[in-house]
Amino acid sequence: IPTKMYEIQKYEKLLFFAYNFLNLLDLAWHTELITLCIFLLYLCVSSRRGSNVSLVLDMSALGSVEPLSSGVVTPRERATQEYLQSAGRVLSRQQLRDITLNTQMLNAEFAEIPMNFVDQKELDIPNHGSKNRYKTILPNPHSRVILKTKNSNDLLSSYINANYIRGYLRDEKAFIATQGPMINTVNDFWQMVWQEDCPVIVMITKLKEKNEKCVLYWPEKRGIYGRVEVFVKNVKECDHYIIRTLILKQGGQSRKVQHYWYTSWPDHKTPESAGPLLQLVNDVEEDRRGFTSSGPVIVHCSAGIGRTGCFIATTIGCRQLELEGVVDVLRIVCQLRTDRGGMIQTEEQYEFVHHALNLYESRHPVEPVE
Repeated sequence: IPTKMYEIQKYEKLLFFAYNFLNLLDLAWHTELITLCIFLLYLCVSSRRGSNVSLVLDMSALGSVEPLSSGVVTPRERATQEYLQSAGRVLSRQQLRDITLNTQMLNAEFAEIPMNFVDQKELDIPNHGSKNRYKTILPNPHSRVILKTKNSNDLLSSYINANYIRGYLRDEKAFIATQGPMINTVNDFWQMVWQEDCPVIVMITKLKEKNEKCVLYWPEKRGIYGRVEVFVKNVKECDHYIIRTLILKQGGQSRKVQHYWYTSWPDHKTPESAGPLLQLVNDVEEDRRGFTSSGPVIVHCSAGIGRTGCFIATTIGCRQLELEGVVDVLRIVCQLRTDRGGMIQTEEQYEFVHHALNLYESRHPVEPVE
């Protein structure tokens, strides 16, 4: 052991500081920078005049340092959360009309909103990938739906790619946004419907659009999915969607659930008219208010963020316009992305939500009574 170890310690402190600082920056290439730091420190120490001291660093100690990104919010994450919690642009009725025509401004505004996607490391659930339709679309941990299981140690059985979504005035658990069920998650889906006492399911995808987007998860007449039995009581075909009245049974109890399947959303773009979506929003809201159940409305497309986000954002925006006479689409989308990353996927979808709310406003011209 070198006799001048105290001379090395101050360099070790500098190295540890650099290590923690680089982790704080959350850079993908911080390992390379640390390697460079070690090499430079070696050169500095070995070149000390009249000294035969070599650089002695306990690399195991370096490895045992807890990275600041583990359990500590990095500047990037902090900036994301601060933006999502504070950004907003309240629009009067006239401002809504004006900004709907300003595509450039809407696109610039949309580009500033952080996606808030989830890193794989944030989900400490072995093999959860087998239950995800898309590798990069994961449920944000703080708001994800957890299925109840008999074995608390069976984390995979409690996992479903779904998040609780706040509604108007931050109404907790107004919605659940989820992916289109897969062949191995159909039972989980119906367990969630029963567990959360959901009155309405809204499906905004075809079963196949070039590739599979969702499996057929309901029966033609009767089906058993795990512990939940599902009966189709009635089917009503409308111009743009199909309404199924379902009866769910489990353990001697029965509940009614309305299933809306919106079938006219075109592949890889938004609808030409927002009218059918507004009609769907209105019908779902009427059904929800007519149910004794206070559970969340389940909304899904394929990934559970794009069309799903459009429906939920439009629902919240219509409610705000109805009660306040103004709307804050930016705030709504930030709230959605706080609850589930990536909600409203594209500029086109962001524009479409504005068009839908503009159409709603034009159909409800009366200002609210003060």
